[in-house]
Amino acid sequence: MVAFLRLALRRVAMMPVMILGIALLVFVVLQFSPVDPAFNALGESATPEARAAFAEANGLNDPLPVRYFDFLGQLLHFDLGMTVPPSQPVIDRITAAFPLTLQLTFLGLLLAIVLAVAGGVLGAMYRDRWPDQLFRVLSMAGVAIPSFWLGVLLIQQFALNTRVFPTGGYTNPADSFSGWLTTMVLPAVSLAVPVAASLARLVRTAMVAELDRDYVRTAQGNGLPVHLVIRSVLRNALVTPLTVLGVKVGYLLSGAVVIEAIFDLPGMGKLILEGVTGGDVALVQGTVLTIAIAFLVVNVIVDLLYLLVNPRIRTV
Repeated sequence: MVAFLRLALRRVAMMPVMILGIALLVFVVLQFSPVDPAFNALGESATPEARAAFAEANGLNDPLPVRYFDFLGQLLHFDLGMTVPPSQPVIDRITAAFPLTLQLTFLGLLLAIVLAVAGGVLGAMYRDRWPDQLFRVLSMAGVAIPSFWLGVLLIQQFALNTRVFPTGGYTNPADSFSGWLTTMVLPAVSLAVPVAASLARLVRTAMVAELDRDYVRTAQGNGLPVHLVIRSVLRNALVTPLTVLGVKVGYLLSGAVVIEAIFDLPGMGKLILEGVTGGDVALVQGTVLTIAIAFLVVNVIVDLLYLLVNPRIRTV
């Protein structure tokens, strides 16, 4: 337990350093944007003198390091700036949009885990037989299918042809849980299938390796029920897929941005699209930074889970 706490504190202590690095990268990249903040804020009719006064008042003429430290100071106070007119605090826009992106991400993650475990166990239990061959074909197809293309196919089949689900839009779960679930099913499936296919292959490989171990043959020889053997094997086999789970969550977060645009969901994807098309540097900067920090936090949590399920690494 002491070793676990030591390693956990080490992971958490690195987070501020990594957040500073993420903030620096996002800030520097967006400084090379051709968008003129003064033009966006004041409009086309602004005179050169007015734009120069705006740049001076907002520190746009300061050296890059000065602007970066000013940005960090604002970030410590949860101030991500203002959107282009009509001006709104960027943090307010993110606060309204980020919960939906989290809902979509973790609904897709839950579905991906269920499909991956079920498919991987089935493939390992029927190794080299027709269920395993079918699993391999489906998993290869799932890995190859881009989530945005799958989303378009799902809209075509289940929204336009059969009208089982809506083509897009969002219903708040506080207003109608069934309506929320209806609007989230197709986006979640679009996100989950490629991740589930990739994870399922890892689960199958790990399950096959565990099933060939001596303790499994001993348990089977002693007449231990099959479901107990599978449960023990699965617990050991999931250690390997867990190591890549943090990366997959990052894929889901980034994929959610695209899927939200396809299904017209008012999440972070819509904010990024609005910021890019409107030349709103502050909005793009705030949304990208928020997603990057969320990805970092999720990876730290996955690292801690990995330490819990794999005691051997605690000695490293």
